[in-house]
Amino acid sequence: MVKMNRFIQFNDETVDAKTLLLYERLGRALADAPFIELTERKLLEFRPQEGIISMSVFWRHRTDEVIHAGRLSDIYLLTSGYWKHFSVMSWIKFSRSISLYPLRKFTSELLLMLEEFRLIDVITKERPGTASAFEVRREAYVYLHRNAQSSNMQKNQLADAMMNQLFISLHEGLFAETSIDWDAHSIDYDLIQSVLQHAYDSKSTEDNTFIADRITGIVERSIDKDLVKQYYSAGDSITEENTVFHYHKGISDAEEGEEGPKETIEEVFRSWHRESESESGVHLEFELEHGRSGKSDANDATPGHEDAEVEETGSGDSEGNDSDRWTDDTSDKTDKRDRKMKAGKMFGKEHVNVVYEEQRIEVVDEVENRQLLTVWREEQKPYVRSFVEEMKKRIDLKQDSKRERLMKGRLSTKLTTMVVDERPKPFYRKSAPSVNLDAVFGLLVDGSASMLDKLDETKQAVLLFHDVLRQLGVFHEISSYYEDANNATKEVQPNVFELMHTFTDRNKDNGLSILSFDANEDNRDGFAIRWMADQLAMRQEKHKFLLVFSDGEPSAFGYDRNGILDTAEAVMETEKKGISIIHLFLSTEEPTVDQKALFSMMFGNKTASSNSVDSFTDQTLRILRKLLSIVIRNT
Repeated sequence: MVKMNRFIQFNDETVDAKTLLLYERLGRALADAPFIELTERKLLEFRPQEGIISMSVFWRHRTDEVIHAGRLSDIYLLTSGYWKHFSVMSWIKFSRSISLYPLRKFTSELLLMLEEFRLIDVITKERPGTASAFEVRREAYVYLHRNAQSSNMQKNQLADAMMNQLFISLHEGLFAETSIDWDAHSIDYDLIQSVLQHAYDSKSTEDNTFIADRITGIVERSIDKDLVKQYYSAGDSITEENTVFHYHKGISDAEEGEEGPKETIEEVFRSWHRESESESGVHLEFELEHGRSGKSDANDATPGHEDAEVEETGSGDSEGNDSDRWTDDTSDKTDKRDRKMKAGKMFGKEHVNVVYEEQRIEVVDEVENRQLLTVWREEQKPYVRSFVEEMKKRIDLKQDSKRERLMKGRLSTKLTTMVVDERPKPFYRKSAPSVNLDAVFGLLVDGSASMLDKLDETKQAVLLFHDVLRQLGVFHEISSYYEDANNATKEVQPNVFELMHTFTDRNKDNGLSILSFDANEDNRDGFAIRWMADQLAMRQEKHKFLLVFSDGEPSAFGYDRNGILDTAEAVMETEKKGISIIHLFLSTEEPTVDQKALFSMMFGNKTASSNSVDSFTDQTLRILRKLLSIVIRNT
């Protein structure tokens, strides 16, 4: 894990992207909902509109065993408990009924406390293996409530102290010792206990609403100030507006479909997911507030449908489909890459509003760059020549080793093996001619503003990469990537891929294009990785490699918070496609421990760094040597 530099020092927290992704996959499996996402918040939380569930930060800063068990207990409660066994309608009805209570916060959170207690029992019976995680949870929260209770009593926060007492009594037994004399505060705690004991027999959310309501009736006789702290938030976003969809009065029953009040959180989430999926299709503008396939006001309109194919695309918000993503209508159809496209949901939820453009980089300062290109190539020539010769020798040796000492074939002139060896192999076959390496490379170069102080060294490393692969006849594509921060908004985030060399260029010399590379603004790494992975996935070569040259963590509009997690997820997705990702950290100085840990978290053990700008080319050669050796060995 790595500490992230935050504006507020005390919020300098750790982020473990890959572990969070593993928890997310567990949550998806338990809920049988591949669309949900997992985050960390102050308390357990559901956000149906966004498809997000949140575990609590309560478990941070503890031993690894407690952190893991505590987070597992959160996920079990969210996806195996509340997800299927919490009654949404009972909660909404109860929330409406207590809206005028003086202790309404106490009452609603008490219900959630009772529900958590009931759900732990339900989950443990369904999945006995969860018991150990819930035991860790009980111990941690009982300890928290015991410490908080004395503090709340000193501050005369009686409602909070009573909440602490009820939690302790539930989890340690109704006869657990208490250091508070409730009679001194005119509170009949014995009567409260007699009501609380029904929680052990509760079978539903509705049962617990009666218990919570009765306890509140007793408590509010002596306590008039509501809770100061918040202990539960699982029900905050489960409101009537989120669970019942309203249709236009003119809609027919057939068009309304199956939508209506939802009974479980699972149904609420799936309904919102279906709505968002529907709205991402190619639609006409419906008259309905929520619709599936209605008619518009126009006389010549036809019924809209979410699966409709794109016949024409414009510059609006329609996403189109994968087979026809181009939105700039030009007469030149020879190179479809010089067009603007909308990412939609193809590249992950974080990039839904990204509009990207693939364009050939413009050659600038041609005379000056041509002279510089000659100088750099003269400097790199010995390294390129020796590297290429080394690889070709390895290929020849590999093929030779396959052709000698065979059991059949042509008889060798060296017949001493007939006398010396117990099982002689005196035959050979003619070596096959050398063939091109069965590999393809994609190189992404960070085009953010922070690259400005290391542009020349980066260009030299990219040029070396290009010249080596070109001489070895290996297909490769090189592109910089950046986001136009000046024009980025919540609705649209423009991104650009500046193509220096493409697969269709084959062995074309694009040195001048590489020297025309310049620094721009922000970088959206997860999006760029998925984009290049798509290009590589269409290739037929056996070995596929994606190299990323960057000098910092992802940073773009609305991406600073989730960029690390999204990039780590993009790396995992790409590796699953059989594409190996290698990262080179470009830095003007020795990377810090935190920087190394950050990139290791995103790229795993396939990340390298350089001690200075002068060693960019050395690191590039080292990476290429290792990767091409793997290709040759497995040829």
